[in-house]
Amino acid sequence: MVDYHAANQSYQYGPSSGSNGAGGGGSMGDYMAQEDDWDRDLLLDPAWEKQQRKAETAANRICKVLAVNQENEHLMEDYERLASDLLEWIRRTIPWLEDRVPQKTIQEMQQKLEDFRDYRRVHKPPKVQEKCQLEINFNTLQTKLRLSNRPAFMPSEGKMVSDINNGWQHLEQAEKGYEEWLLNEIRRLERLDHLAEKFRQKASIHEAWTDGKEAMLKHRDYETATLSDIKALIRKHEAFESDLAAHQDRVEQIAAIAQELNELDYYDSHNVNTRCQKICDQWDALGSLTHSRREALEKTEKQLETIDQLHLEYAKRAAPFNNWMESAMEDLQDMFIVHTTEEIEGLISAHDQFKSTLPDADREREAILAIHKEAQRIAESNHIKLSGSNPYTTVTPQIINSKWEKVQQLVPKRDHALLEEQSKQQSNEHLRRQFASQANIVGPWIQTKMEEIGRISIEMNGTLEDQLSHLKQYERSIVDYKPNLDLLEQQHQLIQEALIFDNKHTNYTMEHIRVGWEQLLTTIARTINEVENQILTRDAKGISQEQMQEFRASFNHFDKDHGGALGPEEFKACLISLGYDVENDRQGDAEFNRIMSVVDPNHSGLVTFQAFIDFMSRETTDTDTADQVIASFKVLAGDKNFITAEELRRELPPDQAEYCIARMAPYQGPDAVPGALDYKSFSTALYGESDL
Repeated sequence: MVDYHAANQSYQYGPSSGSNGAGGGGSMGDYMAQEDDWDRDLLLDPAWEKQQRKAETAANRICKVLAVNQENEHLMEDYERLASDLLEWIRRTIPWLEDRVPQKTIQEMQQKLEDFRDYRRVHKPPKVQEKCQLEINFNTLQTKLRLSNRPAFMPSEGKMVSDINNGWQHLEQAEKGYEEWLLNEIRRLERLDHLAEKFRQKASIHEAWTDGKEAMLKHRDYETATLSDIKALIRKHEAFESDLAAHQDRVEQIAAIAQELNELDYYDSHNVNTRCQKICDQWDALGSLTHSRREALEKTEKQLETIDQLHLEYAKRAAPFNNWMESAMEDLQDMFIVHTTEEIEGLISAHDQFKSTLPDADREREAILAIHKEAQRIAESNHIKLSGSNPYTTVTPQIINSKWEKVQQLVPKRDHALLEEQSKQQSNEHLRRQFASQANIVGPWIQTKMEEIGRISIEMNGTLEDQLSHLKQYERSIVDYKPNLDLLEQQHQLIQEALIFDNKHTNYTMEHIRVGWEQLLTTIARTINEVENQILTRDAKGISQEQMQEFRASFNHFDKDHGGALGPEEFKACLISLGYDVENDRQGDAEFNRIMSVVDPNHSGLVTFQAFIDFMSRETTDTDTADQVIASFKVLAGDKNFITAEELRRELPPDQAEYCIARMAPYQGPDAVPGALDYKSFSTALYGESDL
């Protein structure tokens, strides 16, 4: 607290001053040096000397009051400027956080996520500090106004601490929603890319299979065929129908994937739908053509009797085996997305199970090829000239061997891809455990510190200076702990870069840790400020350490929930214990309502410890009043009802004299002279009893 008596020693008046006095009034020695023609007998007059001392006292009192007012106005201007800057930053930032226009690619959304990380790491922390400092400045200003018996400071409309807190809460809600939206969009785009690639792969396989099928089904070769040719065509058509039925599932999968892409709002849905519609239309045409061709073949009255049964058996076994190889190749090339080690291990297990079926499949392949070889051997032994192809199927031994070789090549590639993904998921699991290990330490640490600060703020251990020193040590230990949060932020960034969306090893998210840390910094700073304000109050009011401890003991005794504030009934019980007559009768209720209007002017229903000690100190100590200041001005004015600018400049320091001249209204009384100023309205306005 500023020692105004010490600050104004240079403006003291008296016979021993030895200077002209920067504040206006000179000493008796100065007057003697400047005016040789003064009446020395008058200077030695005791009454005149007493009047001079009275003027000195009045001037000192006014200097003190004006200095307090000037300092308070400076603090008010600082608060308005800081509040405006912070609210403007919040106003500019919230629309950016509420902009939820999705992008078409993962890369664009990841850039948005990186921009959001920069905001959390770089742009927001200074604003958190500004908000905390603004609250501290506001509380300190209100305390100084109370101590100087001035009215409470009311910021401009829209710039209250509650307005800033509401804006800040809106900002944090927007942050949370924006981050959730970003991550959901990335998941959605990742899913869309996977589905789109899967659609293209299945569509390409299907289109390759259907190539030439319509022309084959439209071919009217049966019209000029022999009976043996007709029978062969019938068998071949049966094999084709079997093949057609086997592809039905793939067409349904293609349609289902296209539907899902539409539901997920895939940006290239138009081309997907066009391609899907073309496949479905072609499939319907194939079905219709297949039905028409079968009817035409069935009209043939004779069947082939010389068909090679081995060819037929080959075709019946080759078609499903060929479909199995196609499905196997499709599965081996199928893309996969996993997020946990359990999921990739499940895929590896399924792949191992598939590999275990390969020996049986190889034996089936050998058996099918053996059928073909047997057919050729019989034809040669019976001098049968074969056309070179199986009339019942287009699946030749060369195709079977080629696809089997492809399957053999795809198996190790699939092994490699699964092992790579397993390594990636193991790395992700390591990141999860690493983050959880640190978060499970930092989270409880923050909670413990919050509880310890709460205990310190309500306990009475030592003087207020001891409590302040203890709290500042806590603040230093908290600041020293910041590298642990920085490490956690680094680990969290690695997790986000790896697109890890959950962590079963901890209940703490980075958002929880950030909010807890910001609350911890704000709480310790606010608690330190409360103790500093208590010291200001104690020193300004001349309260002893024993009285302060008694106030705290009384307050804590009735603060049953240790919330740091008393409700009306708790406060009434506390007053009764201190000897106040506020019992439940008409006079007691009136007195209690008067006291409540002093300690809770905003009608919040709670009495803080600061308001309690302000009230107790006001009840037990003397303070400057408007009447005292009026009396002091009257002395300087020579008992007149007004004062002139010349008198103010002569009696007060230059800056305070000009302060008064700029704010005093012209005096309107019947005894007014030119330039007369109204010091009474000015004095009452200083204490909120009138308007300047």
